Amino acid sequence: MTKGVSYELFTEEPTDSLKNKALLIFDVPRYFKLEVGTSKKLGLLKVRQYPGYLIQLNDFTDLNDYLSKTFSKSSNQKFKRYQQRLEQCFTIDYKVYHGAISKEAYERVFNSFYHLLTKRFDDKQTVNNNLFDHEWNFYHDVVYQMILEKKASLYVIYSDQKPISVRLNYYSDEIIFDAITVFDIDYSKFHLGKISIMKVLEWAFENNYKQFDFSKGYFDYKESWGNLKYDFEYHILYNKKSLVSIVTARIVYYIYKLKQYLRDQRLNEKFHKLTYALKNKKTDTVGVTEVDAETLINLDIDFKETKLENLEWPYLKKEVYDFIFLAKEPIDNLKLSTGCHEGKELLLMETLQSKKIVQIN
Repeated sequence: MTKGVSYELFTEEPTDSLKNKALLIFDVPRYFKLEVGTSKKLGLLKVRQYPGYLIQLNDFTDLNDYLSKTFSKSSNQKFKRYQQRLEQCFTIDYKVYHGAISKEAYERVFNSFYHLLTKRFDDKQTVNNNLFDHEWNFYHDVVYQMILEKKASLYVIYSDQKPISVRLNYYSDEIIFDAITVFDIDYSKFHLGKISIMKVLEWAFENNYKQFDFSKGYFDYKESWGNLKYDFEYHILYNKKSLVSIVTARIVYYIYKLKQYLRDQRLNEKFHKLTYALKNKKTDTVGVTEVDAETLINLDIDFKETKLENLEWPYLKKEVYDFIFLAKEPIDNLKLSTGCHEGKELLLMETLQSKKIVQIN
C-alpha cells in the first residue's frame, strides 16, 4: 500500500541486510519531515515522481471559512445549489464508516465501489491500476480491519440506499489521505464530486484534522481545492561499499527518472488509453436527440409507461437524471414512457411541471 505515514532507519549501519541489493521506498511526500540520514556505508537517492496536492485545514476555522477564502462567492453559491438540488431530487444519506462497519455492509459498499470505478473508467476509455485484480483484492482484504482500527474510512453518499459516491481515505494522527474516490457518472449534472469533497472536509474540520491530502497525481479539482502543491519522491537506499548495490540503485534511479519524463510529456495517458483499447472491444455508441414534445404528443403516438430500471439502454439513466436536475422536482414525481415514431425509439420523461422527449439515434 502506498499510503504509509513515515519510515525510519533504526540502526546506524543498516547495510548488512542490503548487502548487494538496493531498497526502493515508494511515494514519499516531500513535506514529510523524515529523519532519514546517510552514513559512510548507506547511500540515498531521491527521484521526483507524481505531483501531490493538499489542503492546510489548520489555516481555516471550518468548512465555510475554507470555501469563502478559496472560491468566489458565485462558486460557493453553485456548490450549495448542487447539494440542495441533489437532496431535493433524491433521498440522500451521508455515511462515514470509521471505527465500525459490519462485514455485510463492508462487502456491499466495496462491491458498489468496484462497479462505480469500472463504470467510470469504461466511460473514460482508460485503465485504472486500482482495478487490477491483485491490487483490488489487496485493498478489499486490508481495508476492513483498517476501518475498525480507525486507520481508514469509507465515506459514502447514498441515494435511496444505493451508494452513488465512495471515498477511501487513510489516516495519520493529523492528516487524512484521500486514496481512491469515485462517483456515479449518471449523476454528473449534480456535481457529486464537489459535494463529496465538501462533506468529507466538513467531517475533517469537525474532527480536528490539520491536513487533507488529495494524494498523488494531477487532476484539475485537486489544483482548485488544494492550497499546497508538493512532489512525491521515490527513495532508493543502497550500500556504498557494494558496487552491485550502487549500480542497481543508479539503474532504478534512471528508470524512474525516465518514467517521470514520459509522464511530464503526458505519454502515460496515451499509453493507458491504448492499453484499454487493446483489452476491450469497441462498442457502438448510441446517442440521443431532443425532439419537440408537444408536436410528437399531438401525433397520438402510443407511449407505454415503463420504469427506470427497465430502460434498454443504460446510458439513458443519465438523460433521466439530467432531466430531473433541470426539472427541480423529486424523482418520485417522474413518469417514464417509451414509444416509436418513423422507426426511431422515443423516451418521454414527465414530472408535474416539466416534459421532455428524446429520440434514440
